[in-house]
Amino acid sequence: MGFFDNHGLGYKNRQGAESFRREDLMGIQAAFEEEKIPTVKSEEEIRRSLEFGLEAADSIEDRTISCFSRGELPHYAGINTFMKVPFLEDVRQVGNFDVAFMGVPFDIGTTYRAGTRFGPQAIRRISSLYTPYNYELGVDLRESLNMCDVGDVFTIGNIEKSFDQITKAVSHVFGSGAMPIIFGGDHAIGYPCVRGIAENVEGNVGIIHLDRHADIQEKDMDERMHTTPWFHATNIPNAPAVNLVQVGIGGWQVPRPGVKVARERGTTILTVGDVESMGIEKAAEIALEIAWKGAKAVYLSFDIDSVDCGFVPGTGWPEPGGFLPREALKFLQLVAKEGICAMEVVEVSPPYDISDTTALLAARGALDVLATMVKHGKIGKSF
Repeated sequence: MGFFDNHGLGYKNRQGAESFRREDLMGIQAAFEEEKIPTVKSEEEIRRSLEFGLEAADSIEDRTISCFSRGELPHYAGINTFMKVPFLEDVRQVGNFDVAFMGVPFDIGTTYRAGTRFGPQAIRRISSLYTPYNYELGVDLRESLNMCDVGDVFTIGNIEKSFDQITKAVSHVFGSGAMPIIFGGDHAIGYPCVRGIAENVEGNVGIIHLDRHADIQEKDMDERMHTTPWFHATNIPNAPAVNLVQVGIGGWQVPRPGVKVARERGTTILTVGDVESMGIEKAAEIALEIAWKGAKAVYLSFDIDSVDCGFVPGTGWPEPGGFLPREALKFLQLVAKEGICAMEVVEVSPPYDISDTTALLAARGALDVLATMVKHGKIGKSF
C-alpha cells in the first residue's frame, strides 16, 4: 500500500452528481467564446510577414514563420511600437484608424523623482509580452480594431510650450476621429490633453481620475506641475469641476492647497477607504454618475501610483495603501463599459521600476479598457 492510497477519499470515490455545473464556470465559457472570434487579421499578418520579411530558411518546418520578424512573434524581437501595431509615420492619416497610441515623454512637471519621460518607451517595450487576445473578456483586439502607433509628441524643455505641443497633438488625433491612448509622462500632461479633447467636443467633458493624489492646486513651486492638472483642466469652459471625480486619493502626499480647491470647486473625491467600504462596483457607479451628468464625453486618467507602491515601484510619487492591481483593473473595466473618449496612463518612471512591473500594469490598463469597450459595443467590432 502506498502512503497516498488513503488520500482524497471524499472525492475519488464520490457518488452522485457533482457539486457544480462545469458550463457555469467563466473559464469554460471563455474557452467556447474563443471559437467565435475570427482569425482574419492574424492570417493577414502572417501573409504580410512572409512577403515583407521573406520566407524562412528551408530547415524551418513551420512555414508561417518569416525570415525577418514582421509581426507579433517572437515577443522578444521587432521594433517596439505599442503591441507591435503599425507605426504611422504620416500622422495626417490617423483618421483611418479606430485607435491611436501616442507617447508624451515629458517629466519637467515632476516635483521629486524624474524619469517619466522614458515611460512611453518602457510601456511600448514591455507591451510586446502580450498577445492581442484576452481570455476572460473574449476579445482579440487585432481582429476587432484598426490600431496604429503615431509615436511621441515632440516635447521640449519648457513646460508651457510643451503643453501647446501636447494639446495640438491630442486635438489632431481626436479631431481626426481616432481614439487617443496617451502614455506619459508625468501627470502635468492631464491639462493639455483634456484641452485637446475639449476643443473638439460640443458639450461638456467629464473626467474620471484614478490616483493617490488630488493634483488640483493652482501652482507648485510657481509653475503648472504634475500636482496641478485638474485646476487648469476644470478652468476649461466645457470641462467643469462638478464633472471631475477623483478615486483612490489619500495618504501623506495630498497637499492642503489642492484640498482647498477641491472643496471650493465642488469636485468629488473618493478615498481608498471609501472604495474599500463600498466596493469597486459601487465606486465605479458613483464615478460614472458624476462624470456623465450632463456630459457629452468622459476622459479617463489612470495615474499608475493609484496602485499600492509594492506593486508599482517605478513611479515618481510611490505611496503605500493604494489599490491592488486587480482592483484598479476592475475599476477601469467598469468605467470603460460605458465608453470613454480618450485615456491617459501617466507617472510610469522606468529608472525606479523593477522587472518592468510598473510599465506592464500601465500597458495592461490600456488594453483592458479597449477590450472592454469592444466587448460592450463602444468601439470597433465584437464577435
